[in-house]
Amino acid sequence: MSMSFIASPPLLRRSRRHIHESMRMKAQEGTPPLLSGEHTLYTDQEVTFCDPLQCHSELFLKGNIYITNYRMVFKAATTERVPYSLTIPLGAISCVEKFGSVKYSLSGYGFQIICKDARTIKFAFKSEPHRRRGAFEALKMMVSPADIQGNVFAFEFKAQFPVDGWMVYNAEDEYRRMGVSSEGGVRGLWNLSFVNKYYERCDTYPSVLAVPMECDNRLIDAVCKFRSKGRFPVLSWFNPHSECSITRSSQPLCGLLNRRCPEDEAYIQNIIHTNRNSTMAMLHIFDARPKLNAMANIPMGGGYETKDQYANTELNFLDIENIHKMRESLFKLQDVCSLCVDDKQRFALLQNSQWLHHIKAVLTGAQRIADVINQTNSSALIHCSDGWDRTSQLSSLAQVLLNPFYRTIIGFEVLVEKEWISFGHKFDKRTGHGGSAHGDEQRAPIFLQFIDCVWQMCVQFPHAFEFNEHFLVTILNHLYSCAFGTFLTDSERTRDNLAIRARTISLWSFINSQIGVYRNTSYSEHGVCQLFCSLLEGLCLYSDHKHTYNCCLQNT
Repeated sequence: MSMSFIASPPLLRRSRRHIHESMRMKAQEGTPPLLSGEHTLYTDQEVTFCDPLQCHSELFLKGNIYITNYRMVFKAATTERVPYSLTIPLGAISCVEKFGSVKYSLSGYGFQIICKDARTIKFAFKSEPHRRRGAFEALKMMVSPADIQGNVFAFEFKAQFPVDGWMVYNAEDEYRRMGVSSEGGVRGLWNLSFVNKYYERCDTYPSVLAVPMECDNRLIDAVCKFRSKGRFPVLSWFNPHSECSITRSSQPLCGLLNRRCPEDEAYIQNIIHTNRNSTMAMLHIFDARPKLNAMANIPMGGGYETKDQYANTELNFLDIENIHKMRESLFKLQDVCSLCVDDKQRFALLQNSQWLHHIKAVLTGAQRIADVINQTNSSALIHCSDGWDRTSQLSSLAQVLLNPFYRTIIGFEVLVEKEWISFGHKFDKRTGHGGSAHGDEQRAPIFLQFIDCVWQMCVQFPHAFEFNEHFLVTILNHLYSCAFGTFLTDSERTRDNLAIRARTISLWSFINSQIGVYRNTSYSEHGVCQLFCSLLEGLCLYSDHKHTYNCCLQNT
């Protein structure tokens, strides 16, 4: 039996000749090259990798596995006909499950790794007592840490990059770019507010916000109490030329008694007044939920806006399902990505998963928001229940459609920082960072869907985006990898408390230090990006769903 635990090696001298060499470490003989801060915990030989997309056993590969504090690596034996290696970041693993037994091994004996983005990977072992135990227990220990702060690789990763990715986004700078400042900006319509400086009004909002100029702190306090989780309407995007805006919030707390809040109603009117060029003098409110779901929230204290209470508004329900439906769809998508079936069966599985149906619903919603702003010069308010899942999807996708800046590499990074990270998308809960419950009802592929939607746009409009598919794949892989601090924790407040910026590296440091790799060679600064029916009728499965983990941090 060839397996062993390896003590953590000391930090060794690094070469700084170029970006990848700054991440390289010498490793013990036979192990893969290690990253700075990475050390090997466990190795095992004579393991068989069972590629789920290959139907013939002769294509299965024998080799060695190496488990480190960052990833699991499979390297095919030198006797195999094809050199092959597979890297799976530990953060990308949702759960590890055993299959088969020593006594009854006709169906194989080993374990399968179910990944957070729908991929399933199997490893088989010889039918010997406790043969798989060491690797299985090592993975279980590392995949489900008791404390994310002490057991996530981002806190140990010590690579050096020539670019500081934490400098990509600054809220005040981004609002100034839109023409908004603490002095009212170029139009005097929106004002930077520090009412949430210490996260007292809303602990899931950022410390710097933009609100209508006419709204004072007293009004904001009252509105906070009338919106779920205190997430009152704030500015996401503003066009200083047309005065159109996108604001975001959570649902109003109307409840069964149909409660009203004069301050909330006045606040909405103040948003309407910030757009003096609207042809209809109306605010379009986009509720991401199906209407029945919004109504179901009423007995629990939630609700939605009505024309009787909110004058000069138009309410639109966008029929996007909740996180539970999305999680169920992802589980079904696993069969599409992992079972060895013919094209007809695969198509049936894809249809049954409803994945593309949900992608279409999100894209359709974003298109409706962009169309209203473009065609009527009106402003839009977006919310779902709590305003951190579907709201982030719709707001960011609408901005991608409306503003070419967000279709550049840096602009897209700013958009992710602004609409997802600073506005409190629950990355830890939705991706299960550090969680042990594969079926946790808080897990959901919300950000994965967003990346899928952007990819659909890139396919339809190949000249409109400065970045390529590799850029999206890299972001998606490191959403799960936990190698960088960018997607850790659920709010800006928590990131500040854990000093994430000081203790970890930004993903944008890694990307922007080799930005040419992520550039789309077909990009045109004047490319037009508008969603047409042809896009919504011609969606396809994001190709990376069918691939394995070989675009993570590499050492070569």
